[in-house]
Parts: sequence; structure tokens; C-alpha cells
Amino acid sequence: MSSRAGHNGDPLFMDGSFSSPPQSSKSTTLKPATTLSPHLPALTPTQSISINAAPNLWFLVFQDVIIMAALGLGFLTSSLRRHCWSSVAFNLFMLAFGVQWAVLLNGFLEQPSSGGIVINLYSIQLATMSAMSVLISAGSILGRVNLVQLVVMALMEVTAFVILRTFGKKFLYMDDHISLTYSHVFAAYFGQMVDWRLSKPLLEEAKEKVQMATGPGLFAMLGTLCLWIFWPSFNSALLDVTDERKNALFNTHYALAVSAVTAISVSALSNPGGKINLIHIHNAVLAGGVAVGPSCHLIPSPWLAMVLGLIAGLISIGGAKCLQVCLHHQLGIHDSCGVRYTFGWPGLLGGVAYIVQMVLRVDWTWNPMMDQQVLIYMGMLAWVVAIGMLSGLLTGLILKLEIWKAPHEAKYFDDQAFWKFHHLATGF
Repeated sequence: MSSRAGHNGDPLFMDGSFSSPPQSSKSTTLKPATTLSPHLPALTPTQSISINAAPNLWFLVFQDVIIMAALGLGFLTSSLRRHCWSSVAFNLFMLAFGVQWAVLLNGFLEQPSSGGIVINLYSIQLATMSAMSVLISAGSILGRVNLVQLVVMALMEVTAFVILRTFGKKFLYMDDHISLTYSHVFAAYFGQMVDWRLSKPLLEEAKEKVQMATGPGLFAMLGTLCLWIFWPSFNSALLDVTDERKNALFNTHYALAVSAVTAISVSALSNPGGKINLIHIHNAVLAGGVAVGPSCHLIPSPWLAMVLGLIAGLISIGGAKCLQVCLHHQLGIHDSCGVRYTFGWPGLLGGVAYIVQMVLRVDWTWNPMMDQQVLIYMGMLAWVVAIGMLSGLLTGLILKLEIWKAPHEAKYFDDQAFWKFHHLATGF
């Protein structure tokens, strides 16, 4: 397996650049230089891209991630006909709050010897991607909690995830790319446990508000399109080797394209009248990007990424059609925005695919200790699920306390409980 700069514990300098990998004693033949942008110098496929060498590229990637978080996830959760204002505004609030809290936590837990907190473009990007876990989890309980409860949830979840990521980086040698792509799994199971603890039987008037309307549904589709367009940037954001970044971009696009085709086709085929369900499109279109995330830079052939996108799309559609009603009746899990089968199950598929790719790529005769590393990666995936569920359960118990003054069941999924606009009482 080829080495990469900044991978598996290489030191991170104060300016955000990574140390260079050790040079092999054997002579190597480099491919022709590659230019990622007309504003950047030519780079060989094995060269790392530091922030100082390519500030424009890092800023563009950071901009893409911000658009995904603010617009993509904000509008994706706005499909409820009477709760779209709160969905978008609360998403922005949690993003801004979560980024600031994640920057502080990352600074304290990865404190340099000088004793200060380093804040640069890389640290803010890392904090933004960490805070996105809260935005995903909030999709499970939106409409049934107030802003104060969401603030408490953001504090708890960002803290748990940053500690988990730091533990994996220091003791299990997990790089930032792997830990951040596992954030989908963590966020999904965190949100499911919070949802389970807060679940109450819905009143008839609340059930009517859960339905999707044309206007909010169109805005939710806009969020889906933003995420679909910028997901390749998210999966490649923390990769600093040119060749790995290119592989991540291409493979993520292939997986997203196949999952989009799968979502639309299967949705139409599974309906007796051949009609497409927009809820399936909101969820299953993105499943390929989630599933290919951990291994996007390792997949050698496009067809492997496309197979991952196909399986992820089928899993997402199957969960939306078959298991949503069963889990709601049996466990009381409502899951307002389908987080479980949009991020949770495709994320687990992606974790397993990453482990398989590591096993297939490694020369076992050259590195006989690699079996321990594979066990570590398997344990890390199980650890992410376990910590997500335990921290989500604890957060759900805290949010259930009466001191937070949660909305009454009659006010579930209603913007009028949070906004001073009287016309919202009659819907859109």
C-alpha cells in the first residue's frame, strides 16, 4: 500500500501543512506532473498539497463543504409542510454554534507544545465537518424539540464525536479522512437513540403536519441537489495527496450517479402506477456518496464505486419503503427525515467496503502485522456505532427533562411555535 503524507499520525505543522513521507531507498518512476487548477503549480501524483502551496484550492474545498452544510443539509430537512422555516434556521444556528465549539475542543485535545490553540483554514474545515454530524442527527428529531434542546444536543454530540475522533487518531492511528467519513454512521445512530428516548405517540393534528407539501418538497429537493453536487468535495476534502484526491473525486461522482439512477428507477418500478416518490429521491440519491466515502481514494476501478452506489441506493429505498413503518410501530422511532436509511445503513456499508479494500490492497508477505491493523479498523467501526448509541441515549435522557420546556405534542412540526408570523398557522 502506498504511503501518503499526513496519513496515520504524520505531524501537522502550525500552518496546516503535513510532513513529507519518508523516501524509499528504491528508485521510483513518477508520472507526469498534474495540475489541479490553472492557479496552482504542477504536482506529481504522490506529492502532498499543503495550505501554503495551494491556498486557493483549500479555500474552494472549504467553500464547498460550507455550502453542503448550510444549504444542502438545511434545505434537505425542510420537507415538512409546516416546519420548513425552523428546519433551515435551526440548521444554520447549529452549524455556526457547532463549528465554534468544535474548534475549541480540537484545540484543547490536540494542543501543541506552545500551549495555544491553532486556528487556520484546516482547523475550521475540520470543525465544520465535525459539526455536520449534529445537522444529520437533528433530522431525526426536528419538529419535536425547541432551540434550547438542540443547543444541548449540539454540545453533547460534538463533544462526543471530537473525543472519539481524537482517540482514534492518537491510539488507533486513524487519519482525519476516515474518522470524518465515519461521522455519518455516528450521527445516524446518535440521532436514532435520541429519537427513541423522546418518542411519544403523535396526535392526529401532528400527523397531518408531517405530510410533505409541494413548496417545501421543492426546497428539500434543492438541498438534495446541493449535497449531490458538492459531495465529491466533502469526500476528498481531507486528502492531501494529488492522486488520492483525484480518485476520491471520480469514485464519489460514479457512486452518486448510479445511486441517483437507482433511486429514480426503483422508486418508479416499486409503485404500481409507475410514479416516483419524492421522499425516495431525497434519501436514496445521496446514499452512494455516503457509502463510497471511506474507501473513495482506494477504489482502483470505476465499476467498484458504481456497485457500491447501486447497493447503497437499494438499501436506502428498501429502508424507506419497508422498515420505516415497522420500526416506528415497534420501537417508537419516528425519524422525521429518514436519517437511518440515508446515512446510517449506507455508512455501515461504506465502513465494511473500506475494510475489504484494505485487505485486498495489502501485500501480506511484506506486512505480516497488517491483520492487526484490519482488526483495529473493524473495531473502530463498531466503536463508532457503540459510542454513537451510548452518547445518544445519554443525550436523549437529558433532553427529556422538563426544564427544557419542550413543545407540546399539539405543536409538533409547526413553525408557529417558534416564529412570530401568524400566517404560518394556516400552512402554505
